[in-house]
Amino acid sequence: MPADTVLWVEFLATALIVCVAPGIGVIYTLSTTLGGGLRRGLWAALGCTLVTAVHLTAALAGLAALLHASAVLFQIVKYAGALVLLWMAWTTLRGSGSLNVSADETARQVTPGTLVWRGILLNLLNPKLPLFFLAFLPQFIPAGIAQPSLVMAQLGLAFVAMTGLVMAGYAILAGAARKWVIERTSVMTWLRRAFAASFAALAARLALERA
Repeated sequence: MPADTVLWVEFLATALIVCVAPGIGVIYTLSTTLGGGLRRGLWAALGCTLVTAVHLTAALAGLAALLHASAVLFQIVKYAGALVLLWMAWTTLRGSGSLNVSADETARQVTPGTLVWRGILLNLLNPKLPLFFLAFLPQFIPAGIAQPSLVMAQLGLAFVAMTGLVMAGYAILAGAARKWVIERTSVMTWLRRAFAASFAALAARLALERA
């Protein structure tokens, strides 16, 4: 097998593991799907995927290095992200956030754009993501290659595509289980608490991150 093919296989396998691992995007997509159905879950997944492309662009443009070099900027972005996650935890616990299955007018007025924007905002304020791209992608670029930036961009786009597929897969799985879940009040109560605790735990982890 050619060396380039081996690198791509290793990259895709590693990227799949990274994408499948539960994180902010996964929790947001699952809670939105269980709360509002598959269509809303797919919009949430789209937001989480789009922000991956934004972080990739930031890494390629060198903004990740700027975040790494500026401790103040890193701290500002980090704590802003933690506050957003805490807000998500509070609204989820109250039943007014993404895991809201009520049929009132407010719940029906959540637009696709709002769902996409929430997915973007939740992940955009995680300064570790562009730094992750900056550290992760170069490992799969062959030494001495003529255009490393082009290869890095190709790898990054493949990672974005992988993110989209995984998030959509999570939404589909949650959508399939939604009817069973929402018909059981006790299950919804515990899920609401679990998702709220997950958002709070992610906020704490983000607040403790170091550049």
